Amino acid sequence: MRRSEFFLKTSQAAPKGETSANAKLLTRGGFIDKLMAGAYTILPLGWRVMRKIENIIREEMLVVGGQEIFMPAFQPKENWERTGRWKTYEDLYRLKDGNKEYALGPTHEEIIVPLAKKYILSYRDLPLYLFQIQNKFRKEPRAKSGLLRGREFLMKDLYSFHIDEGDLERYYERLKKTYAKIFERVGIGDKTYLTFASGGSFSKYSHEFQTLTEAGEDIIYICDKCRVAVNREIIGEVKNSCPECGSKKLREKKAIEVGNIFQLKTKFSQPFGLSFVDKKGNKKPVIMGCYGIGLQRLMGTIVEVYNDNKGIIWPEAVAPFQVVLIGIDKGDCGSKVRDFCEKVYKQMADEGVEALYDDRWEVSAGEKFADADLLGIPYRIVVSEKTMRENKVEVKGRAKDEIRMMSAKELADVLGRSK
Repeated sequence: MRRSEFFLKTSQAAPKGETSANAKLLTRGGFIDKLMAGAYTILPLGWRVMRKIENIIREEMLVVGGQEIFMPAFQPKENWERTGRWKTYEDLYRLKDGNKEYALGPTHEEIIVPLAKKYILSYRDLPLYLFQIQNKFRKEPRAKSGLLRGREFLMKDLYSFHIDEGDLERYYERLKKTYAKIFERVGIGDKTYLTFASGGSFSKYSHEFQTLTEAGEDIIYICDKCRVAVNREIIGEVKNSCPECGSKKLREKKAIEVGNIFQLKTKFSQPFGLSFVDKKGNKKPVIMGCYGIGLQRLMGTIVEVYNDNKGIIWPEAVAPFQVVLIGIDKGDCGSKVRDFCEKVYKQMADEGVEALYDDRWEVSAGEKFADADLLGIPYRIVVSEKTMRENKVEVKGRAKDEIRMMSAKELADVLGRSK
């Protein structure tokens, strides 16, 4: 992609009123634009990151048998009354059209259960795993911290349907590992902990995935022996000890919740009469689980974890581009530098390398370098009169100080290994 043709504008000035790193850096870098508190436009550069996060999540959901659907965000009041949540769900946006009332979906249990009821009749129809990636709306009274606490946001939610609690338990344990793999793939696995949290009215515990950062609003207590954590909200319930091994040697840290999983059991199947006929002809309620990840929150968390005083440092798996190509045309070799840049750019395109070519020749080298650091693209490639004399390019990793001179073939090998 040529920078001169890309819908992108950066700023070295922090946006007014923003305090979180993700809000500042994503806005300055042209990844997002704030419409109002809790609502952001994801711009082309940010959308490239979001799509990579989305594709990683989708791939892992398909591996565990998930089938993708897309449900309406516009939901009837009657469904929410069936579960008793029309009056009790605090974050619910309620709408009125004439005599009819509706909700903007903050979650989709009230929609997916009636849907599943049309398809699940006997034990032969189970287990069933359905997921979607779709906008949610929550009446967040404290929308803040950029993408970490929003009123409208993209979320993946998977719902599983089972014949009994044993089958749910087995799938639930599988999803724990799948979530850990997702967070590993997006680059925050070593900083993310499976965290015991309140099960509410569903079960004894639910589980969150919490990523360590000082920007977090949650407090967790980590057991390094088991590599699990406990949310502060239930630390008293577990007697200030690890639920896995009983150790009281826990360390307190701030963290951001990036995912959660629940054993719903019959919480939602019973109000809608979602049942099946077993092998003996007996009618039984369907057992359920649900598993969520907020994509924008995950994107914001990655930025909170990986940044420095120059800008963002994207993990390669989710970076908007693999490389940024910069030409410096000082002196009498301007046209030759541009020609060499075109050659390198074409070669990378031919080899499937995602490159942002900063072809703004009226902009100084210093401004181009500052933009490259702000955007956080993993590799910076520079073509100049000096590099051309050796028929090479200058390569620098975003998170490294070392600068190397490479031939086109060496560069192709490095980029091929990093893909």
